[in-house]
Amino acid sequence: MPTNNEGEVSRREFVSNSVKGAAALALGAQLVARTSSAQESGMPMRPLGRTGEPVSVLCLGGWHIGAAAAQDEAEAIRIMHAAIDEGLTFFDNAWDYHDGGSEIVMGKALASPSKRDKVFLMTKGCDRDYKGAMRCIDESLSRLKTDYLDLWQFHEIVYDNDPDWVFEQDGIRAAIEAKEAGKIRHVGFTGHRDPRIHKAMLDKPFDWETIQLPINMMDAQFRSFGQEIVPICLERGIGVIGMKTLGGGVITGQAGISADTCIRYALSQPVSTIVVGMMSMEELRQNVATARRFEPMPEADQQELLASVKFGAGDGRYELYKTTQRMDGPYHARQHGFQVG
Repeated sequence: MPTNNEGEVSRREFVSNSVKGAAALALGAQLVARTSSAQESGMPMRPLGRTGEPVSVLCLGGWHIGAAAAQDEAEAIRIMHAAIDEGLTFFDNAWDYHDGGSEIVMGKALASPSKRDKVFLMTKGCDRDYKGAMRCIDESLSRLKTDYLDLWQFHEIVYDNDPDWVFEQDGIRAAIEAKEAGKIRHVGFTGHRDPRIHKAMLDKPFDWETIQLPINMMDAQFRSFGQEIVPICLERGIGVIGMKTLGGGVITGQAGISADTCIRYALSQPVSTIVVGMMSMEELRQNVATARRFEPMPEADQQELLASVKFGAGDGRYELYKTTQRMDGPYHARQHGFQVG
């Protein structure tokens, strides 16, 4: 039985957590409400956390544009140029996507200052040590044909020891020095495995500016980043970048939920933007249309949607990036001693 003092502490913690939770919900509602369509293109914009950077609610996914380029490089470049014309200001990439191919083709698309100046450019690095992280930054700058990155993130913080490695092996020092040198403007991290690992990264002595994490209706019911990590981000002013909106195609393919519904649900959460893979002009047009007509999904509709997927969502079957290593990058798997077939 708890002592009176212990009971009082528990009550204080409960009240404190309740207040924090309510505050986070209020901040999240404010962020969704702050969606604006100030651009002539009509593409909605939101602030990227405390950076204050206005970014399009759709972010062009770098992995998919690299896959498109492998089939037809000229068409991939046309897709990127069309995305800019449609008002997408946020481009995603990573040092390891297609062995650097994604960064190379994006660099070609943004080679003209008239294109680069319209894009908030983000890429990610894979190494956790100082030398490797600095190499990733410098190689990304070269491939992307730019002298600065708007955002650089530690990629795939998905293994238990990743947070410790970033700090013990001095990868974080590389990010700090690169920012001081003007090579990068903002620093964040990404991951898709477990909120517990994100929390370990958040507990480290660094003021993260962005975090990239899964946001979809399945996440709400299994190892939920939305419930466990997003409120912390809102309290700290960290920009939330959503990903896995379609669950790597599993939600649309196996659960039978439309891409339009997936995107609308994700944008109804307190995120600054969502990374969406687009490999064709048609996919770009469809996603742009969804974003332009976006209105927040009413809470009752969200709850109805969550209830409709509860049976399968509860065991992670639609979120293979949480339950398997199938969506882990091979570079990271090898870092941790796993065989890559």
